[in-house]
Formats: sequence, structure tokens, C-alpha cells
Amino acid sequence: MSRQAPMHRTRIKICGITNAADAAMAVCAGADALGFVLAPSSREVTLEEAEKALVAVPPMVARVGVFVDADRGFVSEAVSRLGLSAVQFHGDETPEDCAAAPVPAIKALKVGTNFASGMVEPFRGAAAAILLDTYSSQSSGGTGKAFDWHTHVAALPGWASLIVAGGLTPVNVADAVRLFRPFAVDVSSGVEERPGHKDRTRIDAFVAAVRAADEEDQDV
Repeated sequence: MSRQAPMHRTRIKICGITNAADAAMAVCAGADALGFVLAPSSREVTLEEAEKALVAVPPMVARVGVFVDADRGFVSEAVSRLGLSAVQFHGDETPEDCAAAPVPAIKALKVGTNFASGMVEPFRGAAAAILLDTYSSQSSGGTGKAFDWHTHVAALPGWASLIVAGGLTPVNVADAVRLFRPFAVDVSSGVEERPGHKDRTRIDAFVAAVRAADEEDQDV
């Protein structure tokens, strides 16, 4: 009897967590990772606020701190105080900054008309994963809008664990999973009631859409 190949399981990160209730909601829905924005944003939290939000988060759920050109000392303090599993760099951080991080680094790259897959290569061996988000000249953080998945992104090198972000919602995330077959998807505004406050129905629908797309891949 032939053995069935294991199903690809897309990891789900719920970002922009600001309070313990939303953290518990995301964990209960099946999130693999929670993101805490420690940089200027409508979803920014202090270390103290993040500590309170994390109080009931189980140890097997990844904790990710999101930074924008932060001082290395602050990054290290956040990793220590919050028990971060990874750091996510959304600014102009260099490969050297990624390599110097005390935990694995996720480097966000902005996808716009000038994006080329070769931009990933300098981070080989320095970043543990590459996150693709939508370019904006107005913001270093997420835009809440999807980039053109078909036009601007060529095949990425196999060494890069890919995380797709930017305007994902319960409606379009399955398409993103089918197209990219990413390691993970990252959502914030797409599962919110309002900035900084998550919506359980939208989170549940988002998780269900990702899992359904994973199962489709298994059936092919």
C-alpha cells in the first residue's frame, strides 16, 4: 500500500495584537504565531502592553516582534522580556542587522514596480525567512493592500522561507496560498473590527480559508 505524502501546512501569523483578549482569540482559532508591533503604528504596543497581552499565550505559539530600524539594544531587550521566537524587520535593516539579531530574523521586503527577486539574495544566511508586503512611499509598515501577485514577483530562490503579507483577507488568502504555496501568511487589518482590535468571525474565516487551500493541494 502506498503511503500518502504529508499535506503542506501553511503557517498563519496574526499580527497587530494589542491585548490579551485578542491574543487568546487568535490562539483559539488556530494561529501559529502572534505579531506585536513595537514600532510607530496604529497598532503599536509598548513592552509592558505586549507583556500583558502575552500572559496567557501557550509556549508552542510563536511570538514575533515587529520592528522598524530599531536600536539593537531595544531589539535585544524585547526578545528577552517578551520571550520572542523571532524578530520581523520592516525598515532598512541590512543583512548584518538580521544576522546580529538574538533570535531568527524575518526580513520584510516591499513589493512594488521596482521589485526584483534578486533583492532577496543579500539576505541569504542572514534572514531565516523573507516576508513580501506591499510597497508604500508613505509607510514602512503594512499598507493593508495586496501587491500584484502575478506581475511583480518572479520565482524566489528555494532557500528563502516565504511569508506572504499585504492586504490578505478571508476572501483572497486562499488564492495567495494556491499561487505562492508559502511557508506562512501574515494578516493584520484583514481580520480586524477596527485598528488594533481583532474580529473572531474574520479570524475564523481566514484560518478556514487557509486550511481549505492546503487540503486542495493535497487532492491534486
